[in-house]
Amino acid sequence: MANHEEENKAKSSRRNFLKQSSVALVGGAVASRFTGLPAVRAAGSDVIKVGLIGCGGRGTGAAKDVLSSARGVKLVAMGDVFKDHLDKSLDMLTRVAQSDETIRNFGNTVEVPEDRRFTGFNAFEKVLASDINYVILATPPGFRPAHLKASVAAGKHIFTEKPVAVDGPGIRSVLEIAEQAKAKGLAVGAGTQRRHQAGYIETMNRLRDGAIGNIVSARVYWNQGPIWVHPKQGGWSDMEWQMRNWYYFTWLCGDHIVEQHVHNLDVANWALGAHPVKATGHGGRQVRTDSIYGNIYDHFAVDYEYPNDVHVASFCRQMPNCANNVSESLAGTKGLCQANKYAITGEKSWRYTGANNLPYVQEHTDLIASVRAGKPYNELKEVSESTMTAIMGRMAAYTGQEVTWEQALNSTESLMPAKLEWDAALAVAPVAMPGQTKLV
Repeated sequence: MANHEEENKAKSSRRNFLKQSSVALVGGAVASRFTGLPAVRAAGSDVIKVGLIGCGGRGTGAAKDVLSSARGVKLVAMGDVFKDHLDKSLDMLTRVAQSDETIRNFGNTVEVPEDRRFTGFNAFEKVLASDINYVILATPPGFRPAHLKASVAAGKHIFTEKPVAVDGPGIRSVLEIAEQAKAKGLAVGAGTQRRHQAGYIETMNRLRDGAIGNIVSARVYWNQGPIWVHPKQGGWSDMEWQMRNWYYFTWLCGDHIVEQHVHNLDVANWALGAHPVKATGHGGRQVRTDSIYGNIYDHFAVDYEYPNDVHVASFCRQMPNCANNVSESLAGTKGLCQANKYAITGEKSWRYTGANNLPYVQEHTDLIASVRAGKPYNELKEVSESTMTAIMGRMAAYTGQEVTWEQALNSTESLMPAKLEWDAALAVAPVAMPGQTKLV
């Protein structure tokens, strides 16, 4: 994941919280949607043996979060296509496990010897073949469907980062995988962490109880500044350059409307209890025009139509020196809701004043609690629909056409290259041009 503004704020919040409390919000925490579950424990088969697939910034963060989430957790295997990513991640996690008070109090450890460190495109298979029972999937999103399929086939409980695909065929695959995981009794948590955040959960409960009446419209934003980029270095093949700059290639990240704005679109779907039926939109490359920025856009504006003619205005942007805004607001027949501020105005005005939590940690706490209680939950359908919502918006903007849910979901456009080899010729796909790019 990119070094997003929200990620930096979340990390700071995590540090401040852990200084104030050694309690890691185990099973029954205020924000948990699973308050009937017993407190997690560590004994015998209850030990959570974690394998990490994808050792970049988000994968490293997720590994730290799971170590901070419950007792009886060990990180025992790691895999990444790049050795330098794995080495850096392992060094950081080893040091954190030794110094972090919460992790030490839990007795959790990082135990990843040389023979459980795997690199290359098949590293995920080797991690899954290790003695693990809980896998974190944090590679670039283009690989997510294949890694989810392999993880379920291997019988592992899964924490998957969002988004879970970059195209229609990928989403169709993940929806099938969701059912396979349920049939096998496997828990699957997703990195849509707002669904485990105390303020958001209570706000959604209020909306469900009719605090603003019937929702008639909404606005969702992720407008921020630029993110990292790595210019091509001597000796890098096309594949290595694109993989190290995964955020700038649609086959790897899905574009920032999919990789990042999916969080806000997920809140819209959550609040409305539905996915959109169609979308129209536009976008382009106004600032990031150099070839080092791959083939993604730097801005999108999409109008989503939901059932009952409810419209959601969606805006996302990655540009310097512009006003930033990461938020979700909803208008109803009896009031307004600013979801990201946990506030409602109108006939039933309200603002959340309870304790907040660390949602990046809580999502692992909840997932582990569900496993240990023998009541594994599965978030794949919800995150698949939110990912598909973002993909549909991208398709509408790329083509300049109205795109229905059925068209997007049943699209035959598969973005994954035919060969995943370091020396494979891999031209940069052309930047989409509305009115010329075809809807496939």
